[in-house]
Amino acid sequence: MSGLMKVSSNPHIRSKMGTSSIMLSVVIALLPAAGFGIYNFGAGALITILVTVASAVLTEYLFEKVCKKKITIGDYSAVVTGLLLALNLPVSAPWWIGVIGAVFAILVVKMLFGGLGQNFMNPALGARCFLLISFTSIMTNFDCDAYTGATPLADLKNGLDVNILDMVIGRTAGTIGETSMIAIVIGACFLILVGVIDLRIPGSYIVSFVIFLCLFGGHGLDWAYISAHLAGGGLMLGAFFMATDYVTRPVTKNGQILFGVLLGILTGIFRLFGPSAEGVSYAIILGNLLVPLIEKITLPKAFGKGGEKS
Repeated sequence: MSGLMKVSSNPHIRSKMGTSSIMLSVVIALLPAAGFGIYNFGAGALITILVTVASAVLTEYLFEKVCKKKITIGDYSAVVTGLLLALNLPVSAPWWIGVIGAVFAILVVKMLFGGLGQNFMNPALGARCFLLISFTSIMTNFDCDAYTGATPLADLKNGLDVNILDMVIGRTAGTIGETSMIAIVIGACFLILVGVIDLRIPGSYIVSFVIFLCLFGGHGLDWAYISAHLAGGGLMLGAFFMATDYVTRPVTKNGQILFGVLLGILTGIFRLFGPSAEGVSYAIILGNLLVPLIEKITLPKAFGKGGEKS
């Protein structure tokens, strides 16, 4: 009987797709955003992506080698972490920022908590928040050869006009992978079509954020203002690629919807009332910390003794 049992870390998913195929699908889905980032910002973006991904993979390999654990870099989870982190970095950041962030993401957030399935927050976002706190001036400097000045979200927060079409296409300043809404949505559609993610979390996230903007943004149902917020910053990248992380999202269906609503409200609070024009990273990190509570209150009750009666 023991030979029929398989013990493994979460996430436990009833699917024909294994961890490696799921992670590879995420990598493929991120290629449009990465490709546009390289096109938009030049060779510096490519170098940042390659260095950050290589650092993430090497950190995981060395940790497992030193600790004499099974080498797991073949599941592509380290590649996903490195790629997501790179897409959340400004192209003006020096190469060593990507190295420090990748080491923190893999070593501190992921491996020291037991590896894939045991981390309590998204490693890439944990590293980005760490870098934002430690190297604020570097992480908030979006000046490069292609663009100078503030990001469209910062201009929007200061009451200035923004070009929504440029924001949708991606011809703006920002981090490497967050500028093109079109590229991100293309990748998200791929993940939905292959069944890696669904719309529970992204949909509830975006809808609740829009409602919050209408209620507290001071512009009412102004679609230009709403569109600018949706296309600007890391909202789309966060909603489809980081909030949907299997390990750090709720497992219950109602919990996923509640999780998305929470993220939408937190993002709205940070963007409208916080000192920064952004807020997606902190919203998702705080949401990750509340996942155990969300799962507890949304866990379906069993029928029978001690549960619900039919």
